[in-house]
Amino acid sequence: AAAQAQCQVIIFAENPSQVNTYLSGTGCGGPVPLENVSVVEAEYNSVWIRDYGATTVYGNWNDDRVLVDWLYNRPRPLDDAIPDVLGDFMGIPVYSATAAPFDLMNTGGNWMSDGFGTAFASELIVEENSGGSTWWTDFPDHTEQEIDDLVADFHGVDHYIKMPVLPYDGIHHIDMHMKLLDEQTLLVGQYPPGISDGPQIEANLLYVVNTFNSAFGTPYRVVRIPMPDDNNLYPSNGGDYFTYTNSSFINKTLIVPVYGIPEDSIGLQVYRNELPGYRIVPINCAGMIGALGALHCITKEIGTSDPLLISHQALPNTSDTLNSYTVSARIQHRSGITQADLYWRTDTLLPWQSVMMNPVGPTYFWNGSIPAQPAGTTVYYYIAASSASGKSQVRPLPAPAGYWKFDVTGTTAVSESMQDRMDAVFPNPCRSITCVPVSLSKPCFANVDLVDAQGKYVVRVHDGALPAGEHKFFFDASNIPDGIYTLHLSAAGVGSHQRVAVIH
Repeated sequence: AAAQAQCQVIIFAENPSQVNTYLSGTGCGGPVPLENVSVVEAEYNSVWIRDYGATTVYGNWNDDRVLVDWLYNRPRPLDDAIPDVLGDFMGIPVYSATAAPFDLMNTGGNWMSDGFGTAFASELIVEENSGGSTWWTDFPDHTEQEIDDLVADFHGVDHYIKMPVLPYDGIHHIDMHMKLLDEQTLLVGQYPPGISDGPQIEANLLYVVNTFNSAFGTPYRVVRIPMPDDNNLYPSNGGDYFTYTNSSFINKTLIVPVYGIPEDSIGLQVYRNELPGYRIVPINCAGMIGALGALHCITKEIGTSDPLLISHQALPNTSDTLNSYTVSARIQHRSGITQADLYWRTDTLLPWQSVMMNPVGPTYFWNGSIPAQPAGTTVYYYIAASSASGKSQVRPLPAPAGYWKFDVTGTTAVSESMQDRMDAVFPNPCRSITCVPVSLSKPCFANVDLVDAQGKYVVRVHDGALPAGEHKFFFDASNIPDGIYTLHLSAAGVGSHQRVAVIH
């Protein structure tokens, strides 16, 4: 019901007339309008369309739409054939990475991409493509480099970021605890300190933000959202894996799983704060989450056939009250862009003012400027563009109801002084990527070493010059034998140490 107001909805059903009757009645809270609903007759094995559904890829940057299909990691042959059924129904070519040497086993819940050459996954992608078998299936046999090459060939992905699996997430799909809100913003679930998968999530997150940059070449912006318990039980104690990140964008609407608990209001408010103008629709998933999936797991988007791309890095808060604020965006359509406009205002009750944007050189970038504002001002803005073919688009998608904003502070923050120290290592006990936080009050040479119980060197975590400030170092404990070890920090003549347990 929420989705059909935004786009065409395709439902696979063994009995289409039964589905149409159901949607037309009141049993589902309806009747649901069916003008944008297509019920396609097809056999299937399960409801997990995200896991076996094909992914939209543009063969020529933002043109030439195709579907890319993987091997499904479950013995569900009817599910595995659905991408071909979809391609036939919509008339979209399907490229299948399903036969050697292109056989790649993957699931949609463990795939997240920014559209600009970076994708995220848990290390499940390596495990299920490294040969061998389980009771349910045989795995393809590829090296990690071969996996990266296949993802590059079929998806145009240059940076495939893989993180250790979480101990208590039985399916190891990253959509259970993280989501890309835009090209630079990671929404990441957060447990209370030391609880359940919290330590590994924190280590994975710090590994990502300290090792990789966003599509704009700058650090990722991170937004946290709670990972609630199930009647006072977290997954580590047998509770269901409640998650708010398992949500789905449907153009200007976002459907969000809720569970009939007080924390639902917090999760929904996080989305409302981050996505002004979007329609946030809560859907109770308490009855399905025990099957290890929510809304993102049963929906799969199909990219538009005629995209007009507008990509912009939101302006940060600024102390500048003298110079205008340049808004730069990549704007692109296969027919060319004829006009781009920047809309801005300093109060949500004021009318929007518009400024024409101008192309920058022979590239796809356009610039516009917002006049300088006095300290204490909040600036709201969005971008609109039109193509030679007549298509129009705005960004953010629900603009003008949606917008970016930044504050003009007129002041410069001063960082607090720090002491030389090594903060608590996590996760501890550890078994894979582990984070070592270090804070330094001044620039210096520093060594961080892991030694065993006999004082024998095991891993040189860091050796070299460091600027003042907070640093995050990582070591991989996956190949270190179980036992008790000690981390030593030596910086500017100051030493500290910390015990670490490795348990696999």
